[in-house]
Amino acid sequence: MSSFFRGGQVLVDAAWPNKADEILEGVRQTGHDPLDIKHLLLTHGHVDHAGSAAEISRRTGAKVYVHAADLALTSNGEAGYDGITVTPGIIPKLVFRFVIKPGGTKYESFPIAKTFEDGEVLPFANDIKVIHTPGHCAGHVSFLLPQDGTLIAGDICSNVMGLSYATINEDRALARASILKVADFPFEQAVFGHGNPLKKRANQLLKERFIPTKLK
Repeated sequence: MSSFFRGGQVLVDAAWPNKADEILEGVRQTGHDPLDIKHLLLTHGHVDHAGSAAEISRRTGAKVYVHAADLALTSNGEAGYDGITVTPGIIPKLVFRFVIKPGGTKYESFPIAKTFEDGEVLPFANDIKVIHTPGHCAGHVSFLLPQDGTLIAGDICSNVMGLSYATINEDRALARASILKVADFPFEQAVFGHGNPLKKRANQLLKERFIPTKLK
């Protein structure tokens, strides 16, 4: 996701390794110059969200930001599967086996300009609010855009075939708590790392799907 905010263009996440050309071309197609990207915000340090961060930072000069709990991942350039469980169900198992595992775990490491803190408001980005949302991984964060009424949810959950847990999580109960945490904020829309956006009543839909009595 790329948007132009006060202090330059902001890019959220950097996909798999070797995707820099596609990402920067996508920025051009929005009518912006990739060289205007000043800040690269990572929702977390998994390979499919941070894989091309080093190349994008090198080519644009953008500073990269991540939560401190994921510094080990970005510093080592590897996010393995130790301690991770696959969400129950045939579809998550297939996605893990045929999409996630073949994608590998390694990517080019890169320096971090600053680490996020829970509740922090980013002064360079129209007051984007950082919400620490662990569960998928320890350093996962989501971004609330209050002026747009939008949540950039990352991988707190997915919306591929309806709202569901992310394919993999370090702590599924903590992931649910994080989902309900963000759902207490006011936003109408939500976009996800995997799946379709929610365009109306997004916070309420998250509550309705993930409150304990609704779990499957």
